[in-house]
Amino acid sequence: MLQNTGKLAGRTLFITGGSRGIGKAIALKAARDGANIIIAAKTAVPHPKLPGTIYTAAEEVEAAGGKALACVVDIRDEQQIGEAVQKAVDKFGGIDILVNNASAITLTGTLETAMKKVDLMLGINLRGTYLTSKLVIPHLLKSRSPHILNLSPPLNLNPVWFKNHTAYTMAKYGMSMCVLGMAEEFRGQIAVNALWPKTAILTAAMDMLGGDGIGKQCRKDDIMADAAYAILTQHKDYTGHFLVDEDVLRAEGIKDFDQYAVQPGHPLLPDFFLDDAPETLVQKMEEHGATPAFKPPPSSSSSSSSSGPIESTFDAIRAVINEDVVKATQAIYQFDLSGDHGGVWFLDLKNNSGGAGQGAPQIKADVVMTMDSSDFSKMFAGELKPTMAFMEGRLKIKGNMVLALKLEKLMNRMKAKL
Repeated sequence: MLQNTGKLAGRTLFITGGSRGIGKAIALKAARDGANIIIAAKTAVPHPKLPGTIYTAAEEVEAAGGKALACVVDIRDEQQIGEAVQKAVDKFGGIDILVNNASAITLTGTLETAMKKVDLMLGINLRGTYLTSKLVIPHLLKSRSPHILNLSPPLNLNPVWFKNHTAYTMAKYGMSMCVLGMAEEFRGQIAVNALWPKTAILTAAMDMLGGDGIGKQCRKDDIMADAAYAILTQHKDYTGHFLVDEDVLRAEGIKDFDQYAVQPGHPLLPDFFLDDAPETLVQKMEEHGATPAFKPPPSSSSSSSSSGPIESTFDAIRAVINEDVVKATQAIYQFDLSGDHGGVWFLDLKNNSGGAGQGAPQIKADVVMTMDSSDFSKMFAGELKPTMAFMEGRLKIKGNMVLALKLEKLMNRMKAKL
């Protein structure tokens, strides 16, 4: 854990979306130095699915040693932001640091994304970040140590990060473009940087997106708070950087990253937009104990090739399932495939010696996986990691997430067999 230095004592931080998750973690880290924190977020009353309000976050800030101001703010509303900024200046005398953390996410394709979702993401991520920055910058210019930190990724034009969720990527990259432009516009006056996690972070949003069992593949939000602290205590000439949490902390001398893991030692889910080539990413995951990508089936005979790639894959699956696999898994899977070789297939790893074939299972599936047939073939050929397919939106999972993860054990067995 990065130790507090006291450098943020008396500084005033304006944090959007600070009522929970990474925003609140950054607020509490700064509060331990004795900083002043403006919690600018929408949640004034408890949400049925999400923890915390601006008022509970403010109480935690005060308990940690800081001073807090809770402001109800929808960052799409210019008047609400302006009023919150003025309240902050009136109470604390100015603003030294802006953390643009508030963000909306919907991981769907162009035809599946309702325009109200597109407007929400563009309104919060892009417009909200730009607008909040515009209204806070006049006060930052009066500070001795002014910073803007956007929780946004490096700008990466690899099409893989666009094709399954173009609207989200455009909105999120809008935050990053604010960094690119404002860092140069205010160079020498305000430090403007971006911070992004190397791996998935366990937040309420990740819980909702990933479901049961996803948490052990994540890190805690403390790693982002520590990395943000390291950035915000730099001189204002430290600007224009697109930073990754782990890289920042390694530069600070941190070597033990298990301390940030929800389940130390468990393989971690890589985050979006960080473009190790897929082969390199898989290799790095395997080095840290992730289930290895398994090999493609051996060259098939003319008779098996005529039955199609999906049937060939299921031939390979049938060759490795047995009573031991069934006993260890205890799940029934259904695959709803679209594309050139679309159809419904099942994998029974719950009854007798198991079974697999075309059609829906006779007993209700524990897990239903929906994906394109070409991606299914790539996944079972070791060319597409299931975790990456899920994070990219190419694999949709309904049912028990823990049992879904167990399927990778069968993949590992296939690798050893083939």
